[in-house]
Amino acid sequence: MISAMNTQQLKVLLGAGLATLGLAMTASAEPAQGRVIESADDFAVLSTRERVEPENRMVRERLETLLPRLMADTDLDMWLVINREYAEDPVYFTLVPQPSFAARRTTMLVFHRKADGTVDRLSVNRYPLGEPYQSAWAGGDLDAQWKALGELIVSRNPKRIGINVSREWPVADGLTAALHDRLREVLPTEFSPRLVPAESLVIRWLETRIDSELEVYPQIVSIARGVIAEAFSTRVITPGVTSTQDVAWYIRQRFESLGLPIWFFPDVNRQRQGVPCEADAPFCGGSGVIEPGDVLHTDVGICYLKLCTDTQEMGYVPRLGEVDVPAGLQAAMQTGNRWQDLLTGNFATGRSGNDVLARTRAAAHKAGINASVYTHALGMFGHAPGPTIGMWDNQGPTAVQGDWPLYPSTVYAIEGNIKQAIPEWGGQLVQMKLEQSALFDGERVIYLAGRQTRWHVIR
Repeated sequence: MISAMNTQQLKVLLGAGLATLGLAMTASAEPAQGRVIESADDFAVLSTRERVEPENRMVRERLETLLPRLMADTDLDMWLVINREYAEDPVYFTLVPQPSFAARRTTMLVFHRKADGTVDRLSVNRYPLGEPYQSAWAGGDLDAQWKALGELIVSRNPKRIGINVSREWPVADGLTAALHDRLREVLPTEFSPRLVPAESLVIRWLETRIDSELEVYPQIVSIARGVIAEAFSTRVITPGVTSTQDVAWYIRQRFESLGLPIWFFPDVNRQRQGVPCEADAPFCGGSGVIEPGDVLHTDVGICYLKLCTDTQEMGYVPRLGEVDVPAGLQAAMQTGNRWQDLLTGNFATGRSGNDVLARTRAAAHKAGINASVYTHALGMFGHAPGPTIGMWDNQGPTAVQGDWPLYPSTVYAIEGNIKQAIPEWGGQLVQMKLEQSALFDGERVIYLAGRQTRWHVIR
C-alpha cells in the first residue's frame, strides 16, 4: 500500500524507481502541478527488447506481494485462469512473463493459497511457462492436460475456487462457456459448488498499483503529455494550412515512432467564435483547417510497460496582434482546474464512485460551475476496472461499477469538462475538456505528471 505522499516525496520515488529499472529521468519528469512539458524528447523510451526485464520484474513482484493479499481479502483458496490461443482471458497477459504473444493451445494457470499465506504459482501447459511459474504438468495431449488439472485441484482440496465468470465486468469474464463446461467435467461432483466468481479478485488485481509501477508511471504519463505539447506547437501546426486530422495523425505516428502502442486513435477538434457551443450539448467542437483564434482540444492514450494513460489538454491559436491568450479563456482554464479540485477533494477510501459523483456535482452546482464528470480507473487497460465516477451520457448513479468503492494505490483519469462564457467571444460558451492521470494513495489525489494549468499556445 502506498502511504500519503506529497509532490516532493513522489519525485524522490520516481527518481529512485527509474534508476532501479534502468530508465532515464530528466528535469521535465518532475511532477510539478503547473509545468508544461515541452516535448517527448525529454524522456528515454526503452526498446521492445529492453522492456522485457522491467516488465517481468514488476509481474513477479505483483505475484509475490500483491496476489497473496488479494486472495486473502477476497477469501479465495485457489484461482484458475484457463484460456486458449486466440481467445485469451483479458487478465492473462497481466499474469505471464514477456515475451508472451498468446495462450499457446490451452494454457492453464493455477494459483493456490496455502495455510502460511503464500501462493503457489503453477502452470498446466503443453509448453511450460518457466519462471515465475512451476510446471505441474507438461507434454501430453489435451485430454491428459485436463485430467492433470482435475487431479491437481482435488489434491490441493481448496474450499473456494475462483473462476473468471462475471455478468457485469467484462475483464472478469474471460472463462469461455466451453472451458467452463470442461472444467466441471474433470472435477468430482462435490467440487462444483466450490467454483465461485473471481470478479472481485480480478478487479482488485487490475486496479491496484504496486510501488515499482508507481515509480515509472509518472514518466509514462509525461511522454504522453510531451507528444501533446509537440502537436500543439508550430512544430506541427501552420494556421490556415494544418487540419485537425493532420494533428491527430501526427500524434498517432509520433507514438508509433517511439514504439508505443495507442489504445484508441487520437482525437483533435476545434472550437471557434461564431460556432456556438450549446449549454446542453454533451460535447462541443468540430474538425477542419485550424485558423487563428481557434481553441483546440486533444484526447490521447498510450500503453508502455503494461501501464496505460488517458490525457486531454487544450490549446489556443492567437490572432494577429494577440500577445497572450484572452483573459476569458484563461479564466475558463482556472475554472476547469477548480472543478478538478472539487472532484479530487471528494475522493475517500471506501467511498463509492456514485457517492463521489453526487458530492462533486453538488459542489460544482454550489460554485456555479457548469460541469460534467466522467472519471474512470487507469492501469493495465485505458478504461480499467474500478469505480465509475459518472459517464458522459449519465450524470446520475451507475449500477454496479458506480457502486464499487475507492481503494488506496489506485490510479484514475480525472476526466470531465466545464462550460464557461467567454466575454471576448460575446458571451459564447467554450467547453474545457480536461483529463489527467492521478494516483489516489488512500488519503489524497496526486497528479502523476502534473496537470494542465496553462494553455498550449501555437505562436
